[in-house]
Amino acid sequence: MTEAHTHATPSTGELDLEERSSLRRVRGLSTELTDVTEVEYRRLQLERVVLVGVWTEGSAEQAEASLAELARLAETAGSDVLDGLVQRRSTPDPATFIGSGKVDELGLAVQAAEADTVICDGELSPGQLRQLEERLKVKVIDRTALILDIFAQHARSRDGKAQVELAQLSYLLPRLRGWGEALSRQVGGRAAGGVGIGGRGPGETKIELDRRRIRARMSKLRREIGAMRQVRETQRGNRRRNEVPSVAIVGYTNAGKSSLLNQLTDAGVLVEDALFATLDPTTRKSETSDGRAYTLTDTVGFVRHLPHQLIEAFRSTLEEAAQADLLVHVVDGSDPLPADQIAAVREVLVEIGEQQDDAMPQELLVINKTDAAGDLALARLRHSQPDAVFVSAHNGAGIDKLRRRIAELLPHPEYEVDLLLPYTEGALVARLHDDGEILAEEHTGDGTRIRARVGPELGTAVLPYAVGGSAAHDTAGLPATAAGR
Repeated sequence: MTEAHTHATPSTGELDLEERSSLRRVRGLSTELTDVTEVEYRRLQLERVVLVGVWTEGSAEQAEASLAELARLAETAGSDVLDGLVQRRSTPDPATFIGSGKVDELGLAVQAAEADTVICDGELSPGQLRQLEERLKVKVIDRTALILDIFAQHARSRDGKAQVELAQLSYLLPRLRGWGEALSRQVGGRAAGGVGIGGRGPGETKIELDRRRIRARMSKLRREIGAMRQVRETQRGNRRRNEVPSVAIVGYTNAGKSSLLNQLTDAGVLVEDALFATLDPTTRKSETSDGRAYTLTDTVGFVRHLPHQLIEAFRSTLEEAAQADLLVHVVDGSDPLPADQIAAVREVLVEIGEQQDDAMPQELLVINKTDAAGDLALARLRHSQPDAVFVSAHNGAGIDKLRRRIAELLPHPEYEVDLLLPYTEGALVARLHDDGEILAEEHTGDGTRIRARVGPELGTAVLPYAVGGSAAHDTAGLPATAAGR
């Protein structure tokens, strides 16, 4: 086996490390539970860390890029990255992740850097976690715990906080460890301390009690998230009833999704050069050049090896993408490996689609940050992604072309109608403008003559005013005479 040492450095344009740390100082992993007692809370000071990864497949460039991304994740969490090590193996070691012999070498690197934490680029089993901590004598966390901690820092809404907590508890449950004798202490019956008459019996160990409390909390969170999911489904249902198409902005974390939303809608959402700056979805209304209204939703960013706990917990949020009419997939054109970003995002989208038992919507690929990408990198992307739209959300280049492409790909209302509405039906005319697609409009002595495309519900409402039509027609499909076809 061979080994490569890499010093992972943050990419240009990041916030100053000291400034970021002062804003997002991590006091401990957010898996800490205030209502669970005598459990090892794994209190961490993510300040001085050494990174370690296992390169099992792909190129050396991909392995180093993964570790560099881990460094950015660690810095986002408020830590100071001191060193990065990559171990070449066919598979991670089942006992220690990097191999028993390499643990000693890692320990020397940790001592030399005076680090207090080791972060592994992968998800560790409870056994791997315990072995590494016992031998390295410092705290060890994995990529999943780090991402969960960042999500906990950035969640703002009640829904987002509940989803993050559920993901944290799912991760924590198999990793609970007690303190010494706490594992074997048992309480039987109702007597205090399990002593005396009524106190003798198998009872349950303290760690079993903690697990039971965590499972109860998880059940409560699932119920709360389910209730909030119903609210979102109601909102989506209202939009569908109003026949307003929806566009979901998806992409890798820090690809510029929020900046793009601001460019398209003047939404004014938080834009930050940091990973996972957006966790709570933001929906804004926009309009095509021909007057069709549609909604744009900014969703949570994806990342390589996104923890399954998060995909499960954020399912209700990610449904915004699954149920949209169009996906605007934003890619960071300045990233050294944009193809890997595209593959990672599509992998998560496929998993979401499988959960929904439905095919994902049509995708429009948008290469962002063209102002920061080199000419050679852009030329390669134009060759490999000929259908993509190239934009810069920073300076607005290409945004008008993106608006035109969105308008072209949005679904058109199903039926074309020819109407004559009396002037007393001003509300219906306004609704046609809001929810339909106006093809022609003329004011006559008898009323407003409108030719438009509409959905089934609006078509039913305007059917009595169809030229040559009748309200007695079957409303399941507008008649040809009313449709003007």
